[in-house]
Amino acid sequence: MILAAGIGTRLKPLTDNCPKALIKIGEYSLLEIIIRRLAGAGINDLVINVHHFSGQVIDFLRARNNFGLNISISDETDELLDTGGAIKKASSFFGGEEAVLVHNIDILSNLNIHNLIGFHQEKSALLTLAVKDRPTTRNLLVDASGRLCGWEYPEKNLSFITRDNRKGLKTTAFSGVYIFSPTLLTKFPDDTVFGFIPWILDLAAKEKIMTWDQSPSFWYETGRTDSILLAASSLEFDVNDPDFIREIR
Repeated sequence: MILAAGIGTRLKPLTDNCPKALIKIGEYSLLEIIIRRLAGAGINDLVINVHHFSGQVIDFLRARNNFGLNISISDETDELLDTGGAIKKASSFFGGEEAVLVHNIDILSNLNIHNLIGFHQEKSALLTLAVKDRPTTRNLLVDASGRLCGWEYPEKNLSFITRDNRKGLKTTAFSGVYIFSPTLLTKFPDDTVFGFIPWILDLAAKEKIMTWDQSPSFWYETGRTDSILLAASSLEFDVNDPDFIREIR
């Protein structure tokens, strides 16, 4: 699933007449970059949620014949459901016993998708989050095995810990890419609109939620105009390369 429904407030004025998913890095939109990355990893079935200028996203995919993939649309045009609610609404697309990989639209990285999937399967986790040691205002807290044990926002003096104390926990940063086992789809809250991180923190006290360190692969968050410019000057794309994306500086 590609989470592509965001309004892109931090990207204004670029998103005044265009959805965030179709903002371009060079000649390619964020959506096309991620689709090609996932296709290069052998993923053929995608779900994309839409809200802001949803018709433009649908027309973009139709004009490109869905890039030869099986792409379904989870339509949030009437109401934006947040990152957790988006998965709940789209859950009818996730039939069977296969794990589901989720990728935020504003994340560009060359993390090894096959290694993430393999780690998740090896650990028999309910959910595995890709993480990276990088500066961030909001930290995930993990134990020595990489198991999620909490979250903190130091600037606001906020924290949530699933054990008695913080001793022995280290900080890391969420990469905006994760994979979950189908069992997670049975554990939704009653709410329709809810965030992903608060939901999984509630689950982390009793469920096996793991983190997988994507280092040393690169990572760019493109949700702001300055970060879009940085990515544009630092990355290049090759349609003949299965990974599609590489860092040039």
